[in-house]
Amino acid sequence: MTTSSTGSTSAQPVSSGFAVSERTAHLRAETALFMRDYVLGLASHDLRGPLNAIHSWAYVLERKLDANDPNSQRAITGIRNGVDQQVKLLESIVDATRAETRSLALTYAPFPLHPLLDETAEEVRSGLARMRGVEVVVHSQLATEQLNGDRERLAQALWVMLTFAVEASLQGATVTLTSRADATSWHTAVTYETSAAPDDSTLPHVLEAFALKQAREPREANRIAWVLALCKRVAEAHGGGFEQTDASENAPSTLALRVPFSAPAAR
Repeated sequence: MTTSSTGSTSAQPVSSGFAVSERTAHLRAETALFMRDYVLGLASHDLRGPLNAIHSWAYVLERKLDANDPNSQRAITGIRNGVDQQVKLLESIVDATRAETRSLALTYAPFPLHPLLDETAEEVRSGLARMRGVEVVVHSQLATEQLNGDRERLAQALWVMLTFAVEASLQGATVTLTSRADATSWHTAVTYETSAAPDDSTLPHVLEAFALKQAREPREANRIAWVLALCKRVAEAHGGGFEQTDASENAPSTLALRVPFSAPAAR
């Protein structure tokens, strides 16, 4: 598994008094970065609709109001100025902040897929799953398939998928990573049994607590949970896709990643 840029193995504190390696701390920070930008993107999109509607209705009201009434004209001007200020705020703060992950630079090189699965699964086992009493099992139909892509970014996406599944599972549960290939793409999925039971504060957590809480809430318009934003962005940057299935409590849930073997140029 590719190490973080520092190459250090020193421990970092994590929730519930446990410690994690610097590699895990780096992955946790990457997950939080992509989650932040994903939430900002949702906020920017969801706010622009109402702001555009307010702006349009201001023009409708203007035609209905007395043009010689200074109070009415002052009110319309105030509405328009308020909308313009909010749009500029979105552009200067929200959109500018998202630039770090919006254009994701990838380092392309061919690499074998099966070792990536084993290494990432063991990283999650040793860094979190064993401490939480969750088993991580790998079922792979891969042989010698290679993918031309960014190995480190794809490792990060797999790590997030497995870590999220481990933290969403109860003690004694099993998280399964399955992988296969077809003529054009690599498919991998993480299956786990979700539970709405309260988190045990004595167990270690790597992901942000508020993100895990949000992930349990009903999804709107098939949007993925915030914490899985890195998986979606990495898959799409490789010309593939990422899906999160809906599931009721104590029923199987699946996180699915698809990446073409010959990924397009970085974007």
